[in-house]
Amino acid sequence: MTDAEPHLLVVDDDLRLRDLLRRYLADNGFRVTGAADAAEARAQLASFAFDLVVLDVMMPGETGLALTRALRERAAPRVPVLLLTAMGEPEDRVNGLEQGADDYLAKPFEPRELVLRIRNILQRRLSAAPATVEIRFGNFRFDPSRAELFRGGDTVHLTTVETGLLSILAQQAGQPVSREELSQSAGFSGNIRNVDVQMTRLRRKIERDPRYPRYLQTVRGTGYVLKPE
Repeated sequence: MTDAEPHLLVVDDDLRLRDLLRRYLADNGFRVTGAADAAEARAQLASFAFDLVVLDVMMPGETGLALTRALRERAAPRVPVLLLTAMGEPEDRVNGLEQGADDYLAKPFEPRELVLRIRNILQRRLSAAPATVEIRFGNFRFDPSRAELFRGGDTVHLTTVETGLLSILAQQAGQPVSREELSQSAGFSGNIRNVDVQMTRLRRKIERDPRYPRYLQTVRGTGYVLKPE
């Protein structure tokens, strides 16, 4: 085990599943810390820097969705979240993404798929900001070298997926980017509708009126475009 291994926090109230995941993920090159509930997860997050959180949705007390939302609201480095849940309906997946999750895997799942999804999220995080020129729009500025969005002097906290989408749009500012390209470049899994879901969330953080966006505009029949100033 080395410090170069990605450090994962696995949060699940099922001790048997938690231990199985700990062993399997460790065998696949990850450092793994476990937590039985949201309170223990918060304590671990306050003590260690994690590269990703694997989080069960249905837990006693504070749910995984509530913890995900809280993690997205806190003034701390963004930690990618992959949700695990027995609820596999499309609306459940969309709800998880709307709370700020980076990906969503329904139980029961194939452990190899979990590993692939984790690696995809971590790869997106590493390659999220290839542009070099700071982009300004309204009161906002996006620093591609740091993959950070600022409103005035304040940081706007984005999820890893939101950062990836904004980075891709910033690379091609003023030019339409297709949903397919956004999906592929940001490493989405599953339905391409996820692009629209995440863009809606991003607009809520940027646009004065998300229904009539000024900067993150829809291009009919194509995808989206970032309109800088």
